[in-house]
Amino acid sequence: MGIFRPLVLEVVAAEIEEAPVSVQSIYAELVSIDAEVLTVGENALGLAEEYQNRGILTPNFYDDGLHIALATVAEADLLVSWNFKHIVRFDKIRLFNAVNIEFGYKSLQIFSPREVTTHGREED
Repeated sequence: MGIFRPLVLEVVAAEIEEAPVSVQSIYAELVSIDAEVLTVGENALGLAEEYQNRGILTPNFYDDGLHIALATVAEADLLVSWNFKHIVRFDKIRLFNAVNIEFGYKSLQIFSPREVTTHGREED
């Protein structure tokens, strides 16, 4: 195994079918390197519901909260997302983590792919 092990969410598999081919290719590469597929469980559903109860996300974006809850419950070291509207935002990250800590989970680090990879770039 390399320096990381990707965790992918079962709900992303459905979303990825609608994504551009280049995104589908990157997803397929992640899955091929011994990715663990996270399934939705009761703890994640409860945490996602609490994000809703606190008004962190509106009901229309429940799945975004579910992504964060799944990563939190799985004790992921970080969540990587291109979703700058609802996930990769300092104000939202603080609110998600306040709930996570209150419910006995550790803080979840959330970054964009550009912040955590060098894929396609020459290293300094």
